[in-house]
Amino acid sequence: MPAHVLILGGTTEARRLATALAARPGLRVTTSLAGRVRRPAAIDGEVRVGGFGGAAGLADWLRAHRVTALVDATHPFAERITANAAEAARVAGVPHAVLRRPGWDLDDDWQPVASLEEAAQAVPRLGQRVFLSTGRLGLAAFAELTAHHFVVRSVEAPEPPLPSHCEVILARGPFSLADELDLLRTHRIDALVTKDSGGAATAPKLAAARSLSLPVVVVRRPELPSGVGALPDEEAVLGWLAGVIPPGGACAADTCP
Repeated sequence: MPAHVLILGGTTEARRLATALAARPGLRVTTSLAGRVRRPAAIDGEVRVGGFGGAAGLADWLRAHRVTALVDATHPFAERITANAAEAARVAGVPHAVLRRPGWDLDDDWQPVASLEEAAQAVPRLGQRVFLSTGRLGLAAFAELTAHHFVVRSVEAPEPPLPSHCEVILARGPFSLADELDLLRTHRIDALVTKDSGGAATAPKLAAARSLSLPVVVVRRPELPSGVGALPDEEAVLGWLAGVIPPGGACAADTCP
């Protein structure tokens, strides 16, 4: 029977990994999406949408669908999903890897903070007009800052509560340095608040802020679960999978999970 790889997706890296694996004969690949984005980008292979019901539900799914290997390629800030994946893989006895693009090298002028709440506490010292690039689900931390004007960019409309003075721009990246400079200048931005998502696709906003000498608050990534390491790119995951999946992408019924 074919070996089965489950990718917990939602990132560009997850889509690229699914494409590489789906092209291999005799290998089944499923990408699981949380369902928070109503119109996700196209993904090769099988796709499932929705949660599993915590670590126990995911462990049951891994066993029921004879998953050979689990790759957690979720967003670096998907802390709960990553913890559940590590526990589910342990319980089900399924090999498990985490794909995480490296974080940014923090600039000397950036202000690192541990949470969105700490970022909100820093905003009053930075200026009145803030480009809030932290995702559409974490804006509640800034909702009580009524004296500031926030510009929020998101693929889909953010969920309330929102800051009282909030301008939403619906757009899908990647964005160039010229795009980001235009946004910061057009909206007269005084400061940038973002998360350490890492990767080149979202880095131009940081370069734009640097070129305009704007202060930047960066929310640090959550720690990975104890004992769990990260692989930096799809190539590293493919190398790991080569040691997990038998040659040809198939395994005997008595050796599959």
